Amino acid sequence: MNRKIITTADGSKTIQIEDWNEQYHSIHGALQEANHVFLKHGLLFYCAEFDSEYQNEYHSKYHTKPNQSTSDESHKSESHTEYIRSTNENESIYILEIGFGTGLNAFLTLIEAEKLKLHINYVGVEAYPVASTDINQLNYVELISKAHKTEFENMHQVSWEVSHQITPNFQLEKQEKFFKAIEAEDAFHIIYFDAFGARVQPELWTEDIFTIMFKALKSNGILVTYSAKGSVRRAMQAVGFTVERLTGPPGKREMLRARKKNS
Repeated sequence: MNRKIITTADGSKTIQIEDWNEQYHSIHGALQEANHVFLKHGLLFYCAEFDSEYQNEYHSKYHTKPNQSTSDESHKSESHTEYIRSTNENESIYILEIGFGTGLNAFLTLIEAEKLKLHINYVGVEAYPVASTDINQLNYVELISKAHKTEFENMHQVSWEVSHQITPNFQLEKQEKFFKAIEAEDAFHIIYFDAFGARVQPELWTEDIFTIMFKALKSNGILVTYSAKGSVRRAMQAVGFTVERLTGPPGKREMLRARKKNS
């Protein structure tokens, strides 16, 4: 398929697949979308649930009030609180990305891990790795952090199917496989679901795929995605997720966050 580099509305670049008229990131702003969907409503939301330091920074940064709910199901059980607290103190946060692609979401997570002194174990799954010639044309280092140029390059240069310590706070394993081949169970705290849209790849947004995601998450883990389609929300709910609609990034009215509730 023919690919070309395009500039999105916030100045950040992404890759467009011309045959599908589909992009790796939103044309309304690749960087804004990644920060809003996967950092704000994924990693940082997860951290803010269990640690007052992260919680204060989260509410300050996003101008929300402590304990302000974004869904009708705001109550968190005591067992949930204890589970999250033990996760923070004793182990890394495990993240699965569905669609590693350009590495933008991973790069932002790496920088946030360093800033907040988190330990992130990150698995990025990609069926068709992006060519280095395309990666080299992206401007994420220039826009996000020139100080992390080496880390961004290392993320893309390290071998696949092996875990690599990219920074003291960020461990990365890239897996080249189809999403349906994921066999992990009770392994991840957060899933960044960043597959191509249902318009071009509807088979990636089905109950079968979300069953795999549900199994891969730990209890009380969350999945975030830019999509807000009714069919996607219903597929998630059908396999056991509790799903909430959230305000979307620029260019999208809504997005979804799903939780695997403690059984």
